[in-house]
Amino acid sequence: MNLYEHTIIARQDASPSDIKLLTEKYSKIVEKNDGEIVKTENWGLLNLSHLIKKNKKGSYIHFKIKGSGNVISELEKNEAIDKKLLRYLTVKVKEFDLETNYFSKKEHIEKKESIKN
Repeated sequence: MNLYEHTIIARQDASPSDIKLLTEKYSKIVEKNDGEIVKTENWGLLNLSHLIKKNKKGSYIHFKIKGSGNVISELEKNEAIDKKLLRYLTVKVKEFDLETNYFSKKEHIEKKESIKN
């Protein structure tokens, strides 16, 4: 089994219920193709570095997936035709970092406080 980190960026006008539906939709595709979702993170609405399809922001959803290459090809095939998505990216990794949540506001505040002290 290979390990993948897969991130999708949804349009900025996607509601929280749309984000939940997208997460469920792509999770089902992974499970249908004998893959396993190890962890799902909703990073929220973040600024894009440049305009993508006239959007300044995007809602990021990050998956940690165990599976074979056909799981990823099926995922990307479905994402390429989804009008709610701006971009997607898959990276093959050697191991998952399941402890660190890079976009948690709580950790961000703690880091700022430790810098001040």
